[in-house]
Order: sequence, then C-alpha cells, then structure tokens
Amino acid sequence: MTRYRDHLRAAGAAPIANRRAGCHPAPHSSRSATKSVQVLCVLFLLAVGIGWAQGIDLVAVISKPVSRTVELPGEFQAFQSVQIHAKVRGYVERVVVDRGSVVKRGDLLAELTAPEIQAQIAEAESKVQAAESERLQAVAQLSAAESTSDRLKQASETPGAIAGNELIQAQKQVEAAQALVESKQQASRAAESVVRAQKDLEAYLRITAPFDGVVTDRLVHPGALVGPGADPVMLVIQDVSHLRLVVAVPEEDVGGIVAGGRVEFRVPAYPERTYAGAVARIAHALDEKTRTMAVELDVFNRDGSLSPGMYPAVKWPIRGSKPLLLVPKTSVVTTTERTFVIRDRNGRAEWVNVRKGTAEGDLIEVAGDLKAGDLVVRRANDEIREGDATRVGGKKK
Repeated sequence: MTRYRDHLRAAGAAPIANRRAGCHPAPHSSRSATKSVQVLCVLFLLAVGIGWAQGIDLVAVISKPVSRTVELPGEFQAFQSVQIHAKVRGYVERVVVDRGSVVKRGDLLAELTAPEIQAQIAEAESKVQAAESERLQAVAQLSAAESTSDRLKQASETPGAIAGNELIQAQKQVEAAQALVESKQQASRAAESVVRAQKDLEAYLRITAPFDGVVTDRLVHPGALVGPGADPVMLVIQDVSHLRLVVAVPEEDVGGIVAGGRVEFRVPAYPERTYAGAVARIAHALDEKTRTMAVELDVFNRDGSLSPGMYPAVKWPIRGSKPLLLVPKTSVVTTTERTFVIRDRNGRAEWVNVRKGTAEGDLIEVAGDLKAGDLVVRRANDEIREGDATRVGGKKK
C-alpha cells in the first residue's frame, strides 16, 4: 500500500483523483468496511493517476518565418473616369454613342444645336468688316496727310514760299493719321478675336472623347437642354484597359507593403483564374475610422475580363521582424479568465498566457512568453494544474 501511495504522490495525481472520485468513507461505517473502501479507492487512484500521467503528450513549439498571406477585399476603379458635360448651352441634336461603345481620343460623341451662336458669329463678322473698312479709311487719310506733308517740305526749300507753322501742322496731321490707323488696326484685331471666340464656342457644339475608353453610361437623348444652367451629365467615359485596384490594408499588416511588389488576387466572376497587379501608390496615412491604409495596385486589363466596381479577394503578403511560434490547436486552452498553454518546466506543468493568431492547418500561431523548442502539452485542459507532473510515463515529441 505504501508503494502505491508513493507512486501516486510521485505522479502528482492522487489529490486530483481523490477529488474526482470522492473516496471518503462514511462517518458511521465500521472499521472493516472503511478499510475495504480505502483499498478500493487506492486501487482506483492508482489506475487513474498512472493513466493520467501516461496520457500527457508533450510537443515542441515550432518556429516559422513570417511568410504568409491574408485575404483582403479590394475594389476596382477605372484609371481614368470622366463625366461629360456641355460647355455651351444648347439642345442635343444627336448622340452617336451609347453605353458600351468603345471610343478613341477625339471621336465624336454628340452634337448640339444653338442658333444664337450662329447669329453671334454673323454679328461679330460684320463688326470685323466695319472695323476693316474704318482701318482702310484711316490708312487713306494717313497717305493724304503724308503726301501733303511731303509737298510742303519740298516747297519749304524755297525761302519764303511756306510758312514754318504750316509745315508743323502738316507733320502733326501725319502723326494723328498714324495714330488713327493704329487704333483702327487694334479695333479690327479685337473684332477678329470675337469671331474666333464665337467659332470656338461653336466647336463645343461637337462633343468629343477626351481619352481612349468605354462609354459606361448615357444620360441624355436628342432634344435635351444641356450646358451651363441646365448642366446635366451627358455621358460617362472610363478607361478600363488600365485599372486601379484599391486595397484597404489593416494597420497591423502595413509592414507587407512594398512599392512595386507583385500581389495576386481573384474575382468572383472568374474563380478559376489568378490575376496579379503591382503596388503603385501608397497613401502613407491611416483612415481614422477604419484604421486602414489605402494602397493602389496597377492592373492592366488586356483581355477586358475585369471591370470597375468588382470586389476581388486580394492575397496580401504578411511580413514581420520576428518568426511565428506555432503549437497544435489542442494545446491552447481558453477560459473566461485567460488563454494559455501548459508548458513543461523541469517535469512540472506551467501555465503560460498567450494570444492566438492565424491558424495553419492543425497548428495555430501564438504570442506570449514562449520560445522555439519549449515543450507544451498537446491536449491541454484546465484540469491540469500548475505544478502537476508532466513526464511520468509521458511522451515527448
């Protein structure tokens, strides 16, 4: 009996088994009955203690470099997107494109009609003609004044033929005629500028594509009034050959951002395909509400399978300065008060608080006062108390 008690005491299981089995003799039982109960309890405790000690399986904490990915949602945006408005006020005469039309830079999209612009051009052209007529008249007056001045100069060579005052007056008339010509020339140029401005406005009646892209929306039809004051959006054009993939990266994962790095992703429309883009633009600031950083990837949509507005699943790389520590999932015990693993320290159990991370198969990432090679209980539970034996007949892996 003493050997059994020593064995149980060495295994550290007797106190627990006593509590579990509740082996206490009845207070009014006979001495022989009490002795029989004690024998049975000892045999039971021996079986339970040895079985419990032999059932502890120890496993080493694994260290693994941080090289994994997490799946983050992203959103596709067109590299260029513009809403087409009318520069001048007028009525839509015709729209030559529709939703889905592929356009090139400079292609005609729509034409407007504005009769008042034609009237303004005609009025401006008539002012040009009037200004030109006045300029020519001023030039003729200048020629006459110069001719008179030249004759007076010749006559003044004969002493006493021409008074000096007359010669001065003739010269002043020439200067005045020259100033008048310059004034009329400026007026003529101003009138021509008005004509050009009116014709430039007339050119805005023809609405063209600002860049290569696709018409993704059409919002007007012939007869609609557009332009300043009405100002409805006529068309929406987007460049879908080159897309921006915007990913909101959580604060704890921004360490994986590398400019120019290649990142893979999938879209629900083509789950069997894997696409890739390059990190091109980084916000370098966190959103205060979501605590994420916006990162843009350049994606070239050569086959047209991707579209703005899609929400791909991005395989974002995770990088860290310290390697990961992995233990079996069954080694982590979670109670209402703490999350811990049971570490073997010199043959005795020690509870070590940890934080759980990402699971990898049957293993799970943990962070805490552990290091690679530490032995922990593979199938842990909170009934294995601190100080209990961990190596009596146990296995070590």
